[in-house]
Amino acid sequence: MSTLAGYQLEDSVATITMDDGKVNALSLRMLLDVNAALDRAETDRAVVLLTGRTGVFSAGFDLPVLRAGGHEAGVMVRAGFELAERVLSFPTPVVIACTGHAVAMGLFLLLSGDYRLGAAGGYKIAANEVAIGLTMPRAAVEILRQRLAPAHFNRAVTIAEPFSPDDAVEAGFLDRVIAGDELADMARAVATQLTALDMAAHRASKLRARGQTLAAIRAGIDADAAGFRARA
Repeated sequence: MSTLAGYQLEDSVATITMDDGKVNALSLRMLLDVNAALDRAETDRAVVLLTGRTGVFSAGFDLPVLRAGGHEAGVMVRAGFELAERVLSFPTPVVIACTGHAVAMGLFLLLSGDYRLGAAGGYKIAANEVAIGLTMPRAAVEILRQRLAPAHFNRAVTIAEPFSPDDAVEAGFLDRVIAGDELADMARAVATQLTALDMAAHRASKLRARGQTLAAIRAGIDADAAGFRARA
């Protein structure tokens, strides 16, 4: 079976490309494939460059599975937020190149990177849970909280406001916006530059800076999972 997350190692940079041929739904299979690619990157001690397909980074969880509820939905949601938790605490830097739409869990994964570049364009960056009738997961709230400016955080959580790439920089969703035809090269250049860091110091500093956030995310994952079990 072919993987939904390609892996290419070059000069200590591991490029992981999500591509399901559609909207890069974070299905359980996609989540497993991304985790397998991260396993390889960790073994290779490589800086990670995580990206999507042209026009879409990820539209979030597999919506039919999510709406169906039950055990499979609970497993998928837990795996998604555990992936975000893993990226936030990954031992080497994680650069994310946002190639297009980043929605719901796709956005939460984007916000877990250490440096986030987005392609210029007319796509949407949004935590759309409230707009589609879902209460914002506790873990998602903590992921949003650790990156967004307070006013933008509240609008993202409570009214599902969508952001353009340019507005997303001010809000804190992205660090930089790059012309689409330059995104891959720029993201690669940033990742290459980060290979010069002392990785032990990077990891220790990351865990020190994010310790409270990671603890809150873990508590949120457990509480959300308990809610899924109660509704099953």
